[in-house]
Amino acid sequence: MDARFSDVPRYPWLGDPIDARALFAPEHTALMVMPRGLAPADWSQEAVPCWTVRDLVAHLLGDFYGRLARGRDGHREGPAFAPGEALETFIHRVNQEWVEAVSRVSPAALTDTVGLMGGQVAEFFAATDPGAPSLGVSWAGADPAPMWLDSARDFTEFCTHRQQIRHAVGQLTDPGPRPLSVVLDTFMRALPHTSRDVDAPSGTQVQLHIDGPAGGTWTVTAPGPRWSLARPDTVRPTALVRLDAETAWRLCTRGIGPATALARARIDGDRGLAEAACRIVSIIY
Repeated sequence: MDARFSDVPRYPWLGDPIDARALFAPEHTALMVMPRGLAPADWSQEAVPCWTVRDLVAHLLGDFYGRLARGRDGHREGPAFAPGEALETFIHRVNQEWVEAVSRVSPAALTDTVGLMGGQVAEFFAATDPGAPSLGVSWAGADPAPMWLDSARDFTEFCTHRQQIRHAVGQLTDPGPRPLSVVLDTFMRALPHTSRDVDAPSGTQVQLHIDGPAGGTWTVTAPGPRWSLARPDTVRPTALVRLDAETAWRLCTRGIGPATALARARIDGDRGLAEAACRIVSIIY
């Protein structure tokens, strides 16, 4: 393990820590190329279901303000859970309320403000302690989560929304392997939580392999006391799922569903365990 993480509290079932801190600034620079280069008509293109490019940029701004308010400034006011409201419902509600509240802000003003606040977010993460407890990461089953996972999760937000804007205006996914490799590594930390209800003999291993320069191999091992990410101790896992990188990140963000991913996958071994692995979701969904 990297010496910088020698004092990090152990979350062994999450695998080795990820250090995304130095990547925020260059990713923010890449992100800002998109809104600054959009034509007026591009802002009204659908980026994700029910949200235009403009809505998605507004959402990013809300994320930036929220992160700085909580993490940097210690600000605790803001929206509250409604009685009986689930986390997913709360998150989707407040995100929609924010997007609607800033609908009066022009694309040019949004771009300027996202540029300013995103730069401050990059500075914030660069100065964080990776071992400190931080916000929970529900899709990884970690609450509180270590800052290294929380910050890596936020890095995936930067990257994923940039790709969604690219797709909305007819561009392909940015093929740069370094950011995508960190995004995929972070997304795979959802595998143990994805497998939590899967019954299998202790020691059963399921591997998910992602092809290409940004890919790799992740292995989850059955209890006890819980499924966990681990380096493989067998050359023949019970199930092996191979995906291309584009399919993998779209699956984890529900740009495609598990059935589509399975149709594209190459599977060896236990089909049921492979199908369970392809239920992975690495966002609040």
